[in-house]
Amino acid sequence: MTNQEILQIAMEQSALDAGCQAEDFCQKENKVILSQKHDGARKNFGNLPLFCSLISYGNNVIASVDAQIADAVGAYINTVPFHRCFETPYMHRLTNILTSYNMEIGLTREGFLPDTDILRPLPCLYPIRLLNPPDFAHLYTTPWSNNALSKKFCHLDILAVGAYDGDRLIGLAGCSADCDTMWQIGIDVLPDYQRQGVAAALTSTLAWETLQRGKVPYYCCVWSNIPSARNAIRSGFRPAWIEVTARPKPIM
Repeated sequence: MTNQEILQIAMEQSALDAGCQAEDFCQKENKVILSQKHDGARKNFGNLPLFCSLISYGNNVIASVDAQIADAVGAYINTVPFHRCFETPYMHRLTNILTSYNMEIGLTREGFLPDTDILRPLPCLYPIRLLNPPDFAHLYTTPWSNNALSKKFCHLDILAVGAYDGDRLIGLAGCSADCDTMWQIGIDVLPDYQRQGVAAALTSTLAWETLQRGKVPYYCCVWSNIPSARNAIRSGFRPAWIEVTARPKPIM
């Protein structure tokens, strides 16, 4: 797959998540879509319909929302340049809209896609093993369920690679089959083995293995997780989109 083909697949998936068309992400005009239940959305994206989700691939903002806030969110995303919709203090305006419905800003993350011009399995100081679901079925415990594996979506975990110091597992990257075309990569490394290139070696190897299976690997992290973003870039990924999704306020 070329980088352009990978980007197109990602936008097509985001369109399924948001309920729009892939080409909408390439326009200069923002767009508000009423979120609805439909097949094909990422299985861990959230329960459709969504109350409020903002997505940008660097050209505009696509808002997938509940009808109750469509006008208010439409006014919000058209008040300032699209990239400022994801910045404070402007996001406080979105918070004010959500608060009236007992909602708050929840997920805020950046999505990365592989750059096939540079992506290659990186070397590791420790032996790496390719793992299938039966091989990691016993690993749904801390620390491997922080990012590499998901207890909640264990049925989606489809492939992993582990780094071993002797018989000891010291790093694990796993990917989740979130949808038909894209697998999401997560990574965990034991503290004593961090900053040795283990995370990048595992991430790049798993991304390579994913591409060999005809799927698009993708990587996400919250905006403040600088070490994770650095790992994505070192592993051969590049920033592609950003998302903000609302959630119900927790009961205090």
